[in-house]
Amino acid sequence: MGGIAMNAEAKLTRRETQVGKLLAWGACKKTVADRLYISVHTVENHVRNIFEKTECRSVNEFSAWYFCTHFGISMELSPLKNIVAVCLLIIYMSGDIMQSTDAFTRNRSRRSTNVTERLRSRNRRDELDLTFSDVL
Repeated sequence: MGGIAMNAEAKLTRRETQVGKLLAWGACKKTVADRLYISVHTVENHVRNIFEKTECRSVNEFSAWYFCTHFGISMELSPLKNIVAVCLLIIYMSGDIMQSTDAFTRNRSRRSTNVTERLRSRNRRDELDLTFSDVL
């Protein structure tokens, strides 16, 4: 990949693979720690070991290594393969984005329904107060 030497044959432990997968998909170290029920310090140790084994120097390099090794993409991409790989990645990620958007819309809909219900309840109380004050 443009002069960057990465070890395509690197073998990660089960936990390193779990940490690496989350990092490659964009999770921060704190999120990885929370998701895997380990400390941030432990995540940092795993990342250090991952970088040493894969010969990557940054999370971005590791992400490229991860996707190339897990999706069978050559590390020496021709421009056409690069475009196809990016398109496939966008298609794959759009499913996750759509699921997140749907969840956000459902939550927002619930909140607006709750607000509407509270307003209706308040209006009923106001009507009752008016009726009661008419009696007095």
